[in-house]
Amino acid sequence: MKKYFRTLILLFWGLVLSFICMAQTPTDGLMMPKGDICFLLNYEYGQFDHYWEGETLRKNGTIAQVQRRTTMVMAAYGITNRLDVYAGLPFVSTNSTTPNGGKFAGASGIQDLTLGLKYEALRRKGENGELTAFGSVVFSTPVSNYLSDYQPYSLGIGAPQIAWRGLIEFEWKNGFYLRGNGGYIWKGYTQAEREYYYNEGSYFTSWMDVPSAWTYEAVLGKWFMEKSLRIELNYNASHSTSGDDIRAYNAPQPTNRVNMDRIGAFAQYFFRNPKGLGLVASYSRVINGRNAPEMTTVSAGITYQFGLFHPKN
Repeated sequence: MKKYFRTLILLFWGLVLSFICMAQTPTDGLMMPKGDICFLLNYEYGQFDHYWEGETLRKNGTIAQVQRRTTMVMAAYGITNRLDVYAGLPFVSTNSTTPNGGKFAGASGIQDLTLGLKYEALRRKGENGELTAFGSVVFSTPVSNYLSDYQPYSLGIGAPQIAWRGLIEFEWKNGFYLRGNGGYIWKGYTQAEREYYYNEGSYFTSWMDVPSAWTYEAVLGKWFMEKSLRIELNYNASHSTSGDDIRAYNAPQPTNRVNMDRIGAFAQYFFRNPKGLGLVASYSRVINGRNAPEMTTVSAGITYQFGLFHPKN
């Protein structure tokens, strides 16, 4: 019983993190000018003390409040005015406020390398505003030998992932805009630290097939201060295409179906002086789920953009 509670959640943390990381710059409505590069240093803190076992919301048992801290370094470069490339690498640390009487420690280390491309397929100005459409593909893979089955303190799910997304945005002349995107995330296999598991049948192997997922997002935003500040309200969701539920009195595993619905807010400010410097901040909360944590996340970061081959004055 105690093992069930104390090992319950961080598979879902890893899935949440992978969704959050890949849902940043590759799915916004901005493009980098050709030859420009932008660096992001971002710090994110998340916590939860409730989770969904299947569709039943439960309180964490012996592990109290689970905490996760992620420091992300990301870069974006404009290959052309219509094609951007992205790279990101997070450092993750985990713990709980009552770490099982000291029997189980958290974990820390480098998680997954993320590489992505975003292409502007359409930009059309009309009488009332501007319509844009984009497509993106993002690949991520573990770069350290972390334990994917060490839950709820694992750094991630330990599997390669490829995400395809389409995005459309309409911005009115008064600065308001609507954006929506939908996509598919293929997830590969992860190697657990055991040679047997049950997934609606017995499997005598350490390799687990992580369910793939469909993702959706809707955003309402507005530009302020002559496009120096943008503020967004958002809803996004991730729904697995397959998988099983957590069985009563058993630990979770990477084969579980994980569904999440989140709401949040995002803000970004561009300084006029020094030029190229910016700040970002965000808040999100999981409001509904299946085999997922009821997680609250806040983040803050700093960006700096400049011309790599054509320095700006």
